[in-house]
Amino acid sequence: MCTHHACLSRRRFLIAGAAAGLLAACGSGNDSGGGAIAPLEFDRSTSCALDGMLLADYPGPKVQMHYAGVPRPDWFCDTIEMFNVYLNPEQARLVTALYVQDMGKAEWDKPVGHWIDAKKAFYVFGSKRLGAMGPTAASFASEADAKAFAAEHGGKMLRFDEVTPDMAILDGGALHDQSM
Repeated sequence: MCTHHACLSRRRFLIAGAAAGLLAACGSGNDSGGGAIAPLEFDRSTSCALDGMLLADYPGPKVQMHYAGVPRPDWFCDTIEMFNVYLNPEQARLVTALYVQDMGKAEWDKPVGHWIDAKKAFYVFGSKRLGAMGPTAASFASEADAKAFAAEHGGKMLRFDEVTPDMAILDGGALHDQSM
């Protein structure tokens, strides 16, 4: 039997230990995009988490964002949506894996498969190629493929950690449309 003070101290110790364990698990988790969580494949009925658009109906790279404790990923029909959600300071869920399609291998108009770790990918912003939401950031596993794409279609190549929130505005291209 323990005294009130001893029991309280022991409870605090156990709670602190559990919290430290959870933080360590979060910190050592698979938030780099790859690893233990394998990429999935979307089908004809898979819809975008933000706007409900069917992924299979639109061109350009797609995204799957996996969260801790959630069995199915959020799907996005465009890489700009991914950056908007991921770089949002209000994003509270722990991302355990983040995949984009390698557009050096996937067909632009009907991309299927070729999933790569989004944080290791190279992105081309500002090209003439349009994705589901208009202007998009084409994703590539290889720097050489990204540079070749930029040379052919225009744009600037960036790494994941070079992308800033102001580059991921969800305006559907309306701000870039000069024909209005």
